[in-house]
Amino acid sequence: MARAGKAATFPAAFLAGVLPAFAADLEEKLTPCLACHGVERQSEIESVPSLGAQPAAYTVIQLFMFREQLRVAEPMNEMTKELSDDELQSIAEMIAKQAAPKPPADPGDPKRLERDGALVEQNHCNVCHRPDFSGWDNVPRFADQREDYLLKTLREYKSVARRGYDATMAEALHPLGDAQLVDFAYYLARLR
Repeated sequence: MARAGKAATFPAAFLAGVLPAFAADLEEKLTPCLACHGVERQSEIESVPSLGAQPAAYTVIQLFMFREQLRVAEPMNEMTKELSDDELQSIAEMIAKQAAPKPPADPGDPKRLERDGALVEQNHCNVCHRPDFSGWDNVPRFADQREDYLLKTLREYKSVARRGYDATMAEALHPLGDAQLVDFAYYLARLR
């Protein structure tokens, strides 16, 4: 029995020394990500998304797609190419724990927001992405995302230039015109 007790304390002591180093290593790996995606949870670079509070399941899928070059964006492909599945998962979990992006300073035109909100509801975007657009599981957070990034992404899904892990977004956006995509991006970026 004493021997079993000693055997159990060795792994615990070993992990206590390794896990903080592993966490520090992951934080180092996350640092270049935040340089573009926003140290203060808010991307300041055009067409680059803010990552804070993005669901871990969604993020790990995106990181995997970048690593496997199923999504092509040179900096992301390069940064993820050496990451293990465990590292992808750990980074995704760290991102999910970050604070959500802040809404833009411009609260938007109330009449336009009401009209655009009705359009978003009519197209059932609030079903998959949640009523507050916080996302969940493998469905991304849209609330308070950069407007330019949202519009770029919606256009890419509609044209099938951006690969999804399923066809849901391409099918949902297919009947919509570009003006409606502009309205979606405007509304979602200013959701309060």
